[in-house]
Amino acid sequence: MSPSGAEYIRQIKSQIAEVDPADVHDVLGDGVAVVDVRETEEFTQGHLPGAKHVPRGYLESRIEGAAPDRSQRVVLYCASGQRSALSAKTLRDELGYENVESMTGGYTLWKDRGYEIDVPKSLTAEQRERYSRHMLMPEVGLEGQLKLLDAKVLLLGAGGLGAPAALYLAAAGVGTIGIVDDDQVDLSNLQRQVIHTTDRVGEPKVDSAEETMKAINPDVDVVKYATRLDASNIMEIIQGYDVIVDGADNFPTRYLLNDATVRLGIPVVSASILGFDGQLSVFKPFDGPCYRCLYPVPPPVELAPSCGANGVLGVLPGTMGLLQATEVIKLIIGQGEPLIGRLLLYEALGATFTELKVRRDPECPVCSRDPSEISDEEMGVFPDYEAFCAGAG
Repeated sequence: MSPSGAEYIRQIKSQIAEVDPADVHDVLGDGVAVVDVRETEEFTQGHLPGAKHVPRGYLESRIEGAAPDRSQRVVLYCASGQRSALSAKTLRDELGYENVESMTGGYTLWKDRGYEIDVPKSLTAEQRERYSRHMLMPEVGLEGQLKLLDAKVLLLGAGGLGAPAALYLAAAGVGTIGIVDDDQVDLSNLQRQVIHTTDRVGEPKVDSAEETMKAINPDVDVVKYATRLDASNIMEIIQGYDVIVDGADNFPTRYLLNDATVRLGIPVVSASILGFDGQLSVFKPFDGPCYRCLYPVPPPVELAPSCGANGVLGVLPGTMGLLQATEVIKLIIGQGEPLIGRLLLYEALGATFTELKVRRDPECPVCSRDPSEISDEEMGVFPDYEAFCAGAG
């Protein structure tokens, strides 16, 4: 560095607040936003525990994702303390941050002191290229993409809703995607179930779906369940998944899924379609209402005909399935506001969205009971929902 450059850095450091690594170590996880302004390659080799990554070149456009409160204490660091000093001045003088500090000696001094570091999993060169548009987004970035790659999502059905959800979750890099479907591809499916093709008519849907998903992203691990979900297998199948995408086409399965996921604490992204209308919600156990809170009893058959009896616009499941995939990704990366406690209604003819609030029912027969009160013997015991739903008709 030229003498003029060194002098400029000294001037900058005299104008901003600096903090010793020991002091930063004492406040980690204590409401302080710690931001790493190094390049991606440096960050992936190791960083401070809990640090948010905002490369200096993207500081102005991405800092709000890491530190949205301009009055919050923000500690910046780089390799040696120079880039972080420049960044601290930018945050204070140009972006209005009130309490910004640069860590003296940067990551090098932190590491020399023997403090703990996090070494994240890294992406291959091919993965960096494949997910490059995610990597550019501050809400996703490397951390979010790694969460997606580690995630396990189960799709209930490889039909109208499951098809678009499976395609985009595979493309997004969800590492493990399970599919439950005991049906075969039929010619009548192809008007809307875009994961299947004409030459696969007669094949099991789980096999057809896997072939398309693998063609989009060979890295995805597809787990196939060519069976019908019922009380005898549901606990074994869904256990271990992070999120479940509900594309079931009948009420008994939806009620059964709700019971099991509440007991296991697994969030469900649920959608339904008919004609030109669709609806969507997220049921996250004990953070909001469950499916039984929304539908204490199933509607009469004449008020809820099937798509097979009443028809469905071919593009509608694409719209709703992609909204489901979006909610799944938000849950996995921990960003945004999932549709918990909200029911989204879409009416295609009028191109309108309507949102309704849904509250937990304190008398709900499912989620009003603490899971810890359910004995091991009860965990796999469920009501006869076939009879329950038939009685409602």
